[in-house]
Amino acid sequence: MAWTNYQLFLAGMMLVTGAINTLSTKWADKLTSEGANGQVHEFDHPFLQAAGMFMGELSCLVVFHILRLVNKYRNRPMELGNQSFNPLIFLAPAMCDMCGTSIMYIGLNLTYASSFQMLRGAVIVFTALLSVAFLRRTIQNHMWTGIVFVILGLGTVGLADIVFGDHDNSDINGVIAGDLLIIIAQIIAATQMVLEEKFVNKHNVPALQAVGWEGLFGFFTLGILLIPMYYIKVGKFSKNPDYRLEDAIDGFYQISNNWRLAFAVAGNIVSIAFFNFSGISVTKEMSATTRMVLDSMRTVVIWIVAIAVQWQDFQYLQLVGFLLLVIGMCLYNDVIIVPFMRKYHIILRPLHTIRPLEEERRPLLSEDIPSVQGVQRKRSELTSVEDLHPRPT
Repeated sequence: MAWTNYQLFLAGMMLVTGAINTLSTKWADKLTSEGANGQVHEFDHPFLQAAGMFMGELSCLVVFHILRLVNKYRNRPMELGNQSFNPLIFLAPAMCDMCGTSIMYIGLNLTYASSFQMLRGAVIVFTALLSVAFLRRTIQNHMWTGIVFVILGLGTVGLADIVFGDHDNSDINGVIAGDLLIIIAQIIAATQMVLEEKFVNKHNVPALQAVGWEGLFGFFTLGILLIPMYYIKVGKFSKNPDYRLEDAIDGFYQISNNWRLAFAVAGNIVSIAFFNFSGISVTKEMSATTRMVLDSMRTVVIWIVAIAVQWQDFQYLQLVGFLLLVIGMCLYNDVIIVPFMRKYHIILRPLHTIRPLEEERRPLLSEDIPSVQGVQRKRSELTSVEDLHPRPT
């Protein structure tokens, strides 16, 4: 069935805003500006950038209430789910999101934008393992096969950065550290998904509202933490003039002194809000499979742009790693590859019953959870495969 104009609009919005989110963050990291001490230096403020991302997520809560008022004024029905929940159920997932996003932004500052996006695919591996341990889920054979392909893809991408990276402009130890930090952050992201599934999903909170509440907790918590971070000095780990863990004051000075930097930071904040909204809408209007395909295309867009603006050179090994990651994601989620083999009887015995359209529109990560799992879509991020499993970007 052909897509409607509205569906095409949603798909385009998800693809564009998702790419902008990563690219704008990396662009800001590469810009220089005059800081609080009058010296020109690189913009190295990952925690401040993470706070901006949470501000974008917080705006989803504002959008939810605006839509609620508009539908009420026009006397139109709106699915509100359960509104008797305790907002504190989002506190623990928000803390995981805060830690994971901050670590990923530190890693992004050290490595390539394309590698950042690809390595986020590691969330599948850790989510599967944690789901077995804490949710007592059964990992089927096709899922294990997918995990193997994802691990091979992650290793290939990391090897490409080490062997073929542009080491004249990027310190090899920094690139390796950045890749490792991104993978470590996926453990925290997987923990967040498990917490959401165990304690949040049963409340059936609308997706935009859930994302907004996590943004609210993350923004105010990280905003408070920026104060003690100012007084913690970490030596050469920080590129700030006074080697502080985070110098928000210096960051605001730099933003005000460089309109390009201000534009990049604003792009990060605005794009995450639109990315979350469009991602949730794509899952609802089309399917989670469509969302996964679009997310893979987002990685390609980021990679092409990074090469076009000469942030990195073309690495054929990275292409191999990307293909392995996509194959692993398809196998793990039982989409495209396995259904194709089943359709043409390459697989004689089905792995499980073919899902109807209603099932296809559910999040890919879990088989029995409501729409609130759209909250598991970050951001930034944030997904990467995180981006494969809708969060209720």
